Amino acid sequence: MPRLKVKNLKNEDVGEIELSDRIFGAEVKEYLLHEIVRMQLNRRRAGSACAKERSAVSGGGKKPFRQKGTGRARQGSERAANHVGGGTIFGPRPRSYDFSPPKKVRRGAMACALSLFVKENRMIVLDSFELSEVKTKRVAETLGVLGANKALIVDTDQNDNLRYSTRNLDAHRFTTPQGLNVLDILRHDQLVITTRAVADVQERLERPVRERKGEA
Repeated sequence: MPRLKVKNLKNEDVGEIELSDRIFGAEVKEYLLHEIVRMQLNRRRAGSACAKERSAVSGGGKKPFRQKGTGRARQGSERAANHVGGGTIFGPRPRSYDFSPPKKVRRGAMACALSLFVKENRMIVLDSFELSEVKTKRVAETLGVLGANKALIVDTDQNDNLRYSTRNLDAHRFTTPQGLNVLDILRHDQLVITTRAVADVQERLERPVRERKGEA
């Protein structure tokens, strides 16, 4: 099982933590990371592009010119796609790009991302990250002491001072164990996480996967 040093806000070693081998010591499978990142990016797509077909274009109620005798090709409506201002053929319609991999795949990708940061020594475990007041400068100075240039900070949702103090930092982001996701992890250089957040993440990812009705 991987073991990491636990540090305080002064970057001093104050203990050691033993991590779950299934969550923080898993084999890094890049195809799982790619699948989940693609899923998250697809869910952000609006899918609201819409082109008018000939039935939605205004005008064109009558035949443009008579059927025979003009020497031109017969036309039934000015709303046809071959006319200027006509409808679009096979244009984009509102749709959803969302897809949902199985829960085991999503959990496996999360374990891969966390294990990658552990193996590359990019995960910093703190005993706590408590602030006496909302102070963005205090968070920036602390992350500088820890050597975190672009960090994803993870702590429980009770730490409101840390949440509000991180909002104005461009390079850093705060999230809770419930909101932790693969895309946010991979977009940052370091993962700064408290010991209580580690326990929450491990408990959530090691929880048995419920099988759907009808599955063996």
